[in-house]
Amino acid sequence: MYLEKKIVRGKVKYYLAHSFREGNKVHKIRKFLGTELTPELLEDRKTKAEKLILEEIQKYSIIQDPLEKELSQEEIDFVKRLEREANFKIFHLSEKDWKTFSKSFTFNTNAIEGSELNKKEVSAVLVEGKWPDKSKNDIAEAYGVNEAIEFIRKTEEHISINFLREVHRIVFKNSKEFAGDFRKKGEEVVVMSSSGKVVHEGAPQSRVVGLLANLIDWYNKYKSKYPALILAAVVHNQFENIHPFVDGNGRVGRILLNNILIKNNLPPINIELKDRAEYYETLQEYEKNKNIRPTIQFLLKEYRATKKELNK
Repeated sequence: MYLEKKIVRGKVKYYLAHSFREGNKVHKIRKFLGTELTPELLEDRKTKAEKLILEEIQKYSIIQDPLEKELSQEEIDFVKRLEREANFKIFHLSEKDWKTFSKSFTFNTNAIEGSELNKKEVSAVLVEGKWPDKSKNDIAEAYGVNEAIEFIRKTEEHISINFLREVHRIVFKNSKEFAGDFRKKGEEVVVMSSSGKVVHEGAPQSRVVGLLANLIDWYNKYKSKYPALILAAVVHNQFENIHPFVDGNGRVGRILLNNILIKNNLPPINIELKDRAEYYETLQEYEKNKNIRPTIQFLLKEYRATKKELNK
């Protein structure tokens, strides 16, 4: 870290700065300390600014590295064993299965984010075209999620910048004016709990595209090495950490999760509304400790429920 001085209209402005490299790009963090400071006040503010910069660097590191290091063979074998125990294997859904899955997924993934449509209403909207006396945005997003499931069934892409924007556009084209657009300059994301506690901060807007590119590179590097369940879990969780859109990240992330699974010849997974709290806990454990195991175990539990529903 180093001190910067700028003379503006005859007065000295002080900044504490730090530069670091991320891939081929150099980033710089600067904290304004004040103008015409005494040595004592300057030192005090430098100490406080150093702490803030270190916190930002730690945050950048957490977001940047999906798993911090390669998984060991022991860890890979652990996941494969869990998959065997859950009988998580390739099977192909019939058209009837896909319709059942899409209706259930649409209800749950929107309800997790606050949609007021119940299961019967979602089915009536998608199957019969009947609109309940509910929010028009909720109805539009039911159609949008259902269409996005059709999209991932047809596209050959696993993950790309354009893929992510297109999924967001499809889901929210009739409900949000920013559908398909990443956050713009000045649009930062802070997720608060009902008690007012900060539970998640998205990546700085200026780093969204770069971090997504890093994630895409990570997937392409390991897609032939790691089990698909690990790939899907990490990509989903890391996408949620980055939070590239102003709103709609949860739904796009869960659709992305399923796209990775089906592109690797595995069945899709429906995360149920009743398990929302546990789902959020696994995201927190990954974000804070880079521990992907709770997510893996949670997804296998949801897979069993999904399979049971399809076999009714």
